Amino acid sequence: MRKCLLIFCMMIPLYGWAQKVDSVETKERKNLRFSILGGPGYTPDFGLLVGGSCLFTFSTNQSDTLLKRSVVPVAFAYMANGGGSFIIKPQLFFNGDKFRIFGQMSMNNTLDNYYGVGYETNKNRQRDTDSTEYRSKGYQFNPQFLFRYKDTDLFWGVSVDIAHENMTNPGEGVYNDENYVKQGGDDFGLDYYNVGLGINMSYDTRDIPANAYKGIFVEFGATFYSKTLGSTSSFGVVNLQYRQFKELKFLGERKVFAWMLNSRNSFGDVPISELSMIGSPFDLRGYYMGQYRDKSAIYAMGEYRHMFNAGEETKWQRLASKFGFAAWAGMGSIYSEFNNMSRVLPNFGAGLRIEVQPRMNFRVDIGHNPVNKQTLLYFNMTEAF
Repeated sequence: MRKCLLIFCMMIPLYGWAQKVDSVETKERKNLRFSILGGPGYTPDFGLLVGGSCLFTFSTNQSDTLLKRSVVPVAFAYMANGGGSFIIKPQLFFNGDKFRIFGQMSMNNTLDNYYGVGYETNKNRQRDTDSTEYRSKGYQFNPQFLFRYKDTDLFWGVSVDIAHENMTNPGEGVYNDENYVKQGGDDFGLDYYNVGLGINMSYDTRDIPANAYKGIFVEFGATFYSKTLGSTSSFGVVNLQYRQFKELKFLGERKVFAWMLNSRNSFGDVPISELSMIGSPFDLRGYYMGQYRDKSAIYAMGEYRHMFNAGEETKWQRLASKFGFAAWAGMGSIYSEFNNMSRVLPNFGAGLRIEVQPRMNFRVDIGHNPVNKQTLLYFNMTEAF
């Protein structure tokens, strides 16, 4: 499970949000909509940086008014400590939503951290240059091709995952780690390729996948990596997730409660970067990316999302209606075997929401990790799930 950073910065200009409101006629003509955010920023995982993010939305068939708009978030950053990162996570809808392309493409050259494997090791490993730090250089190409089954809400498809990871300049704590050494790592680094093919099956009734107000999403995915395909090692990953969204009409419009359960299990000779992890801007916010990892991980979250409805009569009312907030709580666990599940990793937090396009939000989240007593700040485009 390669770690990624979708959006990085505290952005000042918001093109597409701050621009003059279009007339109804102009909105009907316009297909491609985009929001651009950029400037200096900070992330808990990568420190000071200069970066930007673009959110593109469009319809692949303007004559089909029922077709969901495709969403393409693009983000890049240059880190003050050297290197950078670039990532695209598209959600594309074609042919009356009978065919979808989801996935992720990324490139990175960043300072990263490896905390070891297992709850006790991860909990007690102090994050610093000598103990956990290394430089990560790599790329990933991971598209998913999904086909609707007849006229149902069931989808099936295949995926491809091609990735390269080059760990260099490891700290002493990294190159002395037993799991790192077992995989061939030394004080110079560790290099490997992951090439896999997968199958995906899902049930999806969400109204808008990028920011659902209602519906259910259930997904099963299995990816198998093999030396015969070009992988450095052979292993497999099985992922199960359940998400549900409920609009709370009794509280007003645009008030949503969302909850989810995710289980990821890996087996075989799994590279340390492909182990199941907890800690990212998209799960238990408050834990560093990959701070807890093992063969398997499971976590559950509930989140309340609230957008203000100030009215449309004046520009100040329209501006106030662009804002909202969210609050969440969750917990997770990592383990090597199901009957040896580690201790619980609790989590809670809250955040600001700014609508940069209809139903597309920029979010600022503050998450707390009670285990390590740390609080982290996140800036991202689109919701966590």
